[in-house]
Amino acid sequence: MKTAASFLLFLSCAISLFAAVDYTAEGQLWWAHIEFLANDGMQGRDTGSKEFRKAVEYVAGKFESLGLKPGGTSAYMQPVKFETRLLNPAKSSAVLVRDGKREPIVLGKDATLSARGDLVPVVRAPMVFVGYGLVIPEVNYDDLAGINVKGKIAVVINAAGPVQADGNIKSHYGSGVERWNSLHKAGAIGIAVIQNPRTAGTQGTPATAAGRGAAPPPPPPPAVMLADPSLSETKGQNVTLTILREGGPKFFEGSEHSFDEIFKLAADNQPLPHFPLAATLEVKVRAKRDSMEAANVVGILPGSDPKLKDEYVIFSAHLDHVGVGRPVNDDAIYNGVMDNASGVASVLEVARLFHDSGFKPKRSVIFLTVTGEEKGELGSRFFAAHPTVPRGQIVADINLDMFLPLYALKVLEVQGLAESTLGDAVRVAAKEEGVDVQTDREPEQNRFIRSDQYSFIREGVPALAFKFGYEFGSPEEKTRLAWVKERYHRPSDDLTQPLDKAAAAKFNHVIFNLLKSVADNPARPSWKQESFFRRFAASGN
Repeated sequence: MKTAASFLLFLSCAISLFAAVDYTAEGQLWWAHIEFLANDGMQGRDTGSKEFRKAVEYVAGKFESLGLKPGGTSAYMQPVKFETRLLNPAKSSAVLVRDGKREPIVLGKDATLSARGDLVPVVRAPMVFVGYGLVIPEVNYDDLAGINVKGKIAVVINAAGPVQADGNIKSHYGSGVERWNSLHKAGAIGIAVIQNPRTAGTQGTPATAAGRGAAPPPPPPPAVMLADPSLSETKGQNVTLTILREGGPKFFEGSEHSFDEIFKLAADNQPLPHFPLAATLEVKVRAKRDSMEAANVVGILPGSDPKLKDEYVIFSAHLDHVGVGRPVNDDAIYNGVMDNASGVASVLEVARLFHDSGFKPKRSVIFLTVTGEEKGELGSRFFAAHPTVPRGQIVADINLDMFLPLYALKVLEVQGLAESTLGDAVRVAAKEEGVDVQTDREPEQNRFIRSDQYSFIREGVPALAFKFGYEFGSPEEKTRLAWVKERYHRPSDDLTQPLDKAAAAKFNHVIFNLLKSVADNPARPSWKQESFFRRFAASGN
């Protein structure tokens, strides 16, 4: 009996050892996808480029090899058509007219023009400063109350200021879409945006790199928008301008308040005055229009339950990055390792975990990589509006965008944690891997509305997004914030950066647990009664 008991103990230990996850080995599998997607030869996977098409073919091939069923309109592909507009700097201009005098605006130095919106060749209109430009009915806040913007260009600070409202409410109404909806409804014909002084220069983007010795910028890339006119979110926007720090004083000269005064108030998160600017803005825009196409990639793991198999849980990540741009330290390739080859690699690895484990979810799981996120979440917007499965049968979106495995995974930051029953599910899924969860450490960054999950949320679908978490004052916080400042949207987001591959593999198992739980739960995920985003489901959007 003792011998038999010893054997059973040995067998039990052997099985446990066999069942133990080798995160180091799995991390290497995850990394291999990134090495393909984000090497220099992929030239930053710009939407519509030949390198992006190569990335699409890679993902589609992996989906097929893992036994996923084609879920696109053309095998694994869902082609998305775009309109592009390339600004002609020689024939585009901006001029301030004040007291009969014309003062040219130096494009690229004082301000930048966008080719987006409902462009007209020439616009001449007065300007009015409307503070943060927000209308938030839930807290009776209205920056447009008592001020006339009809036929005018609204000048706004791109921030939420001291508005006393839930962070998600501020994020929603502070989005470019909602801010313009309010301005357009009030009669504005254009918008001029001043970057939030509280976050300017903290993101490490190409736009802020010039102050750190970067080379002069190359010609601006084309503006990209969905060709489907029903999905336009800039109707009536005849002028789209960004006022840069150096040019700000020109716009406010002779007005009731100076630019420096306004900038300081916004930097201190103070209420802002509202007043007409003393100058009229005259804008001429010439742009070459063209078209292009890029694909979402859709693979489906069919559900096993006859009653649930026609419902779908989406696991998404964006495949594009920003291509080749302004050189920084003699490097012009924006590889996009963390943003977002990492997320795509996790989509592929979680698909592999389903395949290798033989787990058959009751609901179907859609593995989705989308195009055009860097152009404004366009690919996910198109899929959410024109899904390749019945829209009402999509029950959840689990989205990955730059989840940042920079250190060991002890705590997971979950955007949307308190908004739906998905938050309850992720707590359990993370606990299975010994991981705690936390809410967003930087709610002012508005991350819950800044990636592809928001396209699904606006259609009423509960969603989550993720980052590796940290405790305030910890070394992990220092590492995370340094990465955002030094590598986000910079060429240094490349294959040479330090990261924790084993931690990424552990994260993939958390997501695997989450997807299994959501797919097998007889109840659909639902918004919490108190969630702001519940309104989208109630409205049937």
